[in-house]
Amino acid sequence: MIVWLTGGSSGLGLHTAQALVRAGHTVVAGARSFSGDHDGILHRLPLDVTDDASAQAFAERAAQLAGTPDALVQCAGILMLGSCEETTAAEYRRILETDFLGMVRMNSLVLPMMRKAGQGKIVMYSSINGLLGIPFQSAYTAAKHAVEGYAECLSMEVKDFGIQVCLIEPGDHRSGSEAYRLHSAAMGEDSPYAAAYARGTSVIHHDEQNGSDPDKLGEKVARLLTRKRLPLRKRIASPDQRLAVTLHRILPGNLNSAILRGYYLSDKK
Repeated sequence: MIVWLTGGSSGLGLHTAQALVRAGHTVVAGARSFSGDHDGILHRLPLDVTDDASAQAFAERAAQLAGTPDALVQCAGILMLGSCEETTAAEYRRILETDFLGMVRMNSLVLPMMRKAGQGKIVMYSSINGLLGIPFQSAYTAAKHAVEGYAECLSMEVKDFGIQVCLIEPGDHRSGSEAYRLHSAAMGEDSPYAAAYARGTSVIHHDEQNGSDPDKLGEKVARLLTRKRLPLRKRIASPDQRLAVTLHRILPGNLNSAILRGYYLSDKK
């Protein structure tokens, strides 16, 4: 299978690309930059998913190297931490450009090829945060909620062309780079949210550092691509995070909010 993959230089994208290579797929990975080590990935191309020209150049070169993709796996993403009040419109726009519109941009390039071929699989990395919000992660949460809604629309529209859409909804995994984990410029000691922000981001950091194995996630996605029929959603998360999603769905909003607020912002930890 020929797989084009975005965000292939670090984090879950790198682990997924490596798992796909180990599974025998031909992978063309794109990212803004790569280290000197090939990480087992033969085809690595520059790609900025926020830039039309970069995305177009990647698609043209990837098609020359490997041919029409059987699957597009979209992993590119960045995280920004900050209060809703103090995160600027420009900062929200930066996250949405990468985490949501970057996927839209890449899909628009591969869909004509897949329609012509009469088949294709589009896999988009959402998140547990595409299903529920947590304090001080509103930009990322908003982008992933957008991905969730967009994917539902896309899956219905492309079904008659033999194209399948799948959302990967990871919980916390041990991966990522601080280069892709940003902080709102206003989040300093003078912020009225400073104390709560310190508590909340400490919990977020702890959960990430003690998260699930990213290699296993990559292997699950590699196996998923071999299935004849893809599920619309594939949640890959620890039992407690899966429970959080279930509770978010069934509990009254205020009660669910109180539980999450207590977990992230309690000063008794």
